[in-house]
Amino acid sequence: MQFPLIGKVAQPKRWVIGTVAAGILVVSTATYFIIDRGRAKTDITALTVPAQSQDLTLRITTSGSVVPVQSANLSPKTAGRLAALYVDQGDRVQQGQIIARMDDAELQAQLAQSRARLAQVEARLAEARAGTRPEEVAQARARLAQVEARLAEARAGTRPEEVAQARAQVEAARAQVDLASKRLERYRYLANQGAESRDRFDEASTEYRRVTASFNEAQRKLQQLQKGTRSEEINRISAEVAEARQALAQSQNGTRPEALSQAEAEVAVARGELQAVEVQQQDTVIRAPFSGTVTQKYATEGAFVTPTTSASATTSATSTSIVAIAKGLEVLAEVPEADISQIKPGQRAEIVADAYPDQVFQGRVRLVAPEAVVEQNVTSFQVRVVIETGKNILRSGMNVDTTFLGNKLNDALVVPTVAIATQKGQTGVFIPDRNREPQFRPVTIGATIETQTQVLQGLKPGEQVFIEFPKNRKPDESS
Repeated sequence: MQFPLIGKVAQPKRWVIGTVAAGILVVSTATYFIIDRGRAKTDITALTVPAQSQDLTLRITTSGSVVPVQSANLSPKTAGRLAALYVDQGDRVQQGQIIARMDDAELQAQLAQSRARLAQVEARLAEARAGTRPEEVAQARARLAQVEARLAEARAGTRPEEVAQARAQVEAARAQVDLASKRLERYRYLANQGAESRDRFDEASTEYRRVTASFNEAQRKLQQLQKGTRSEEINRISAEVAEARQALAQSQNGTRPEALSQAEAEVAVARGELQAVEVQQQDTVIRAPFSGTVTQKYATEGAFVTPTTSASATTSATSTSIVAIAKGLEVLAEVPEADISQIKPGQRAEIVADAYPDQVFQGRVRLVAPEAVVEQNVTSFQVRVVIETGKNILRSGMNVDTTFLGNKLNDALVVPTVAIATQKGQTGVFIPDRNREPQFRPVTIGATIETQTQVLQGLKPGEQVFIEFPKNRKPDESS
């Protein structure tokens, strides 16, 4: 039987296993202490900085551009041809200086016509105010006497001697017709025989027609005298008498008030028409609305230009304008809605242009726009900054960064902005715990100024905050 042998052998194996297990336990414990001591010796000095109290000045930096303080595109009030242009790009101009002239040939003709019209109606008004002259009254009285005599004659009828005279004129005219007829026949015969020229025959024909017409007229007058004056003729002459009497009364009484008022109204209308043409003619002269510099030249002499309105698009405004004039320079900055409460008129500002990155120009807030501008769903306010230094260097259209210097914060507790973190929707910082491991602490932050952020609550001066984490340790694992 070999069982006892087996049992003896089994005993030493269990001891060896136990010894190995004990060795593993000792090694694990030693390893733990070594690792723990290694962690305890980790140097976090280079990974953390203390929260410090400092005096800070709020600084809000935003982009912008240099623009003219005042600018205008000059164009005519009516479309036409540019006759003359007296300035070029870069010229300095004074307010009221003539910049250009439009073609005004048609307006000159209208001006002459309007002046003549005014002179005419003014003469009529002067005549109406002066009243009727004595010779005009005498003429009206003579006219009345003449038509009254004709009316009396028409009403009295035809006298016998007039009828006899008319009958005698008819007989004389008949004799002339008979004589002319015989002469015409004789010249026709001689002309046909070739014994007389054709011209003599034509003269005889003309004479015959003349005396025949005279005979017919004499007969008509005789018949009219025999019948007497017709009633319609008497009525016509009576109307002439009434008209002559009215004219005489008007000349004796002078110009009627309504006629004088009408003449005055015609003068007023003529003066208004002349003034309108004069204004149009004056508008053909393009003058500088203010003193400044000609920044752009859009047209040349002979070009056709049209009026430009403030609502015109940029392309259409420049394509129909003559020149552009600008006055002064300022910075137009776009400030986000969140920062606009920190901007006030008179506030100091620092200006850095892309063209001069190493120079800082000084400025001061002139105006904060009362209405926001929304572009691509971003709300901002325009702020205009007066340029106090660098006016001779900066140019219109340059891109700049403008930093607005706000209120001064005394003893503000600040940490580097890189130390601010967000965990589970909360804003805070990571501070070292007892084992010098990063631990999240919620804080309330204030303004961010350059690389520093103000801490309002949750942190004390001198407390260390992590600005960089130990290797292989993420903030979510350490918190």
